[in-house]
Amino acid sequence: MTTNLPQPGDEIHAWKLMGIERLERERRKGPSPPGPYEAIVAPQWNGLCGSDMHIYLTALLGEEKMKVPFVLGHEASGIVVEVGSEVRGLTVGDRVALEPGEGCGRCEDCKRGSYNHCDEMRFAAADGLDGTLQGLYKLPADLCYKLPDNVSLEEGALMEPLAVAVNAVTNIANLPHSANVVVFGAGPVGLLTMAVAKALGARRIIAVDVQAQRLEFARSYVATDIFVASRMKEGESKEAYSQRHAGDIRQSLGIADRGLESIDVVIDCSAAEVCMQTGMWLLRRKGTYVQVGCGPLYVKLPMRIIADRELTVKGCFRYGPGVYTRAIDLVSRGLIDLKPLVTHKYKWEDAVKAFETTKAGKGEDGQMAIKVMIGPPPRA
Repeated sequence: MTTNLPQPGDEIHAWKLMGIERLERERRKGPSPPGPYEAIVAPQWNGLCGSDMHIYLTALLGEEKMKVPFVLGHEASGIVVEVGSEVRGLTVGDRVALEPGEGCGRCEDCKRGSYNHCDEMRFAAADGLDGTLQGLYKLPADLCYKLPDNVSLEEGALMEPLAVAVNAVTNIANLPHSANVVVFGAGPVGLLTMAVAKALGARRIIAVDVQAQRLEFARSYVATDIFVASRMKEGESKEAYSQRHAGDIRQSLGIADRGLESIDVVIDCSAAEVCMQTGMWLLRRKGTYVQVGCGPLYVKLPMRIIADRELTVKGCFRYGPGVYTRAIDLVSRGLIDLKPLVTHKYKWEDAVKAFETTKAGKGEDGQMAIKVMIGPPPRA
């Protein structure tokens, strides 16, 4: 099964970001042998996400300019080619989804199960660390999750963004059964958030976005209702717009302040200040607001509404223990279908086209791009 894959000791191919919108293909030495509890995986599929594109388009890592070229990619699946001497339950040839962040395991956050907040986190394609767009990738074996036979490697690469959605809906929002949910942003994470809400028993899922085409996709995928964001009037402040916008949504979709048609949970995946404000105006009393999209450092929020309605406002950062397992289970049982999200697949040598398709929002075929995937590298 692994004979056509790069092997330990081989030279490998990698796509390295050299600067703004500058990807270069290189041959490099493969990783060193795995430690006792590590594995080496040959990545087969990589999905491109918003953070990949932000770095690609700006060469910024957070607020800082990248200092040295490095390899992008963190949404990945692959095949195990070597395991350490103490690894149990994982063998060469296993098909796996890769969790791309390794906590230190020693700090207070790691020990209480919040390893996503570890200050020593080593995350693929973050802080200048190489990511998964390369022929071989080494990581702790416990971050390799075996895929059931009915889950493809393409779907396996989408477990990373699905894990974000699972964490947001289950651990952060604590979604009640038969909840009415509004999701702002119909990009991949927003769509996956809707899919998780549906899989876990949401009564109504309302998608809000500025792009009608994306909303039509959301409706065909999982959303029960859609709303194309209202236009801001000339001279209208964000605060006035947000209150009016919430009113437009309420009137259009029959949303009430209380009772069966009120909004229990709002999850923002847009990172737009006006969406955050609108979402809080929409929530019923004691409703829950979850921020998934990373937006501006500072925003204005309707604090009187938060206080008067006793809203619960939470942030959501990546994922933690057990989330990948739940994500894989939801797909394996057919409760979430990831296949419709994969709109464009590119060969390894066409990785630049994959980034450009994601940037443009549509492919050379003229079709809207939801999730763009890059296939396996050749053996060097």
